[in-house]
Amino acid sequence: MQTTNLLVDVAAYYESKIAEYGDTPRGVDWNGEESQTARFAELCKIIDSNTTYFSLNDLGCGYGALFDYLRGKYTAFTYLGVDVSPEMVKLAKQRNITVEGARFINSDKPDKIADYCLASGIFNVRLGRSDTEWFDYLQGNLDILDRSSRLGFAFNCLTAYSDEDKKRDYLYYADPCRLFDLCKRRYSSQVALLHDYGLYEFTILVRKIS
Repeated sequence: MQTTNLLVDVAAYYESKIAEYGDTPRGVDWNGEESQTARFAELCKIIDSNTTYFSLNDLGCGYGALFDYLRGKYTAFTYLGVDVSPEMVKLAKQRNITVEGARFINSDKPDKIADYCLASGIFNVRLGRSDTEWFDYLQGNLDILDRSSRLGFAFNCLTAYSDEDKKRDYLYYADPCRLFDLCKRRYSSQVALLHDYGLYEFTILVRKIS
């Protein structure tokens, strides 16, 4: 499913970005803070608006930008950030050394189950892998999101509906309909596809039935 070489390549790619741009959106390969915040807002729609407390796993946490966003919106939650890059985890820990309620680990999967599990941007840069190999990697991570969440999970992908002249060979453009169908059949009957927030991507929310 997830090969060691692939994970090593992913870690090396993002470590080169963080070395060049530091703990900024560009350091995790996003264009800027505005689009990064827009993505977080879509992903966090999975969180029950009536909840007073929740726990959350962040798969591919980078330097902890999602944790920063959550702290600005919620007051009662615990957070686990997970990343395959040791340098990303080291930076995330340094940035939050005095903050309670957050933990960061160097791994390809969470070490505990949380209410929600989110993944932002981890399916975009396929690093020369074929569509088939990258889709297998994507599906393996969806299984991790599912196993690591009690109430639901959310993730985003670049969309296959992107303008052809704007597509790049090293990026992976997913078919939103295929992933919606996969999630409906494999994980839950309660699935939402969000494709209306002005970026060349989509977000899928998978709510679990208790």
